Amino acid sequence: MKIGELAARTGVSVRSLRYYEQQGLLKPVRDESGYRDYSIFAEEQVRTIQLYLNLGLTTEQIAGFLHCVMKNKEAFCTEVFPIFRQKIAEIDAQINQLNHIKMNLEERMQSILDERQWDEMEE
Repeated sequence: MKIGELAARTGVSVRSLRYYEQQGLLKPVRDESGYRDYSIFAEEQVRTIQLYLNLGLTTEQIAGFLHCVMKNKEAFCTEVFPIFRQKIAEIDAQINQLNHIKMNLEERMQSILDERQWDEMEE
């Protein structure tokens, strides 16, 4: 199938499909005219890539285990767990940072409210 058909079937832009190819996630063959020709399995592969992108993984991380998960069940791919653990650690760090920012904002808001009340009392 051609790149436009794959894009239509998966809902992924042609530009993204070309990017996946650059990153080594998709490997179409070229026909005599130089056009990309994707196998019937490319649709499932693109959907799998999208699944992992939606989990917040990078194309580089996905490239490290995509071949394995396309051939086997995810549970049998030892490369997956360390990447998932790393992503969870990143998310935990982001949550901590956001909680700290939230706490600082709440303190600033309370400070503003306290100052307003003090000013009202002086009038």
